[in-house]
Amino acid sequence: MKKVIVNDKMQKGYHYFLTEPEGENFHPDFKPELTPKEMLELGVFGGKYMTDCRNEFPNDWFENAKLSPKKKDPKLNFFEIDASKPLSYWKEKDWIHPEDPRGWFQWYCRYYLGRRTDDDLRQIKRWKAIQRHVSQLKKNCPKQALDCRRRQRQALLHWAIDSRKI
Repeated sequence: MKKVIVNDKMQKGYHYFLTEPEGENFHPDFKPELTPKEMLELGVFGGKYMTDCRNEFPNDWFENAKLSPKKKDPKLNFFEIDASKPLSYWKEKDWIHPEDPRGWFQWYCRYYLGRRTDDDLRQIKRWKAIQRHVSQLKKNCPKQALDCRRRQRQALLHWAIDSRKI
C-alpha cells in the first residue's frame, strides 16, 4: 500500500493510500471510457485543471497533455468550446467534498490510481447520471457528427465518456 502526500494550492498535508492497482478493480457500475491521461491529451477543462498538482500524478499523464498554467483556454478543449461551470457553482450544489476540492475529475484521477474512499459511491452515482447526455446525443445527432452539440460532447469528455464515438 503506497501513501500519497498532497501539497498543492488547494490541499496542504492531505494524504491518501493506494489500495488497488492503477486502472483496475473499479466498481462494477463504473465503466469510464477514457483514462485521466487520455482526457488530458484530448483537452479538457480548458487546460487549467491539473497545472499545480502534477507531482501527485504519473509524469506520463502530462507528456502530451493540453495544459494552460495561467488561465483556462477553451481552445485547448477537444471541441474548442467551454463546457465547464465555475468551481463556485459546484460548491453551491454541494458536489465538492474536502478530500477532493477540485471535484469529480480529481476524484477520478485518484480513484484511477488506486485510492478508494467512502465518497466513491456518490461520485459513481454522479458519473452514471451524466449518461443522460449520451441518450440526447444519440437522439439528436447523426452518428459521429462531431459538430453536433459540441458543448454537450465536451462535457461528456469531462466525465471520461468518449463522445467522439457517439
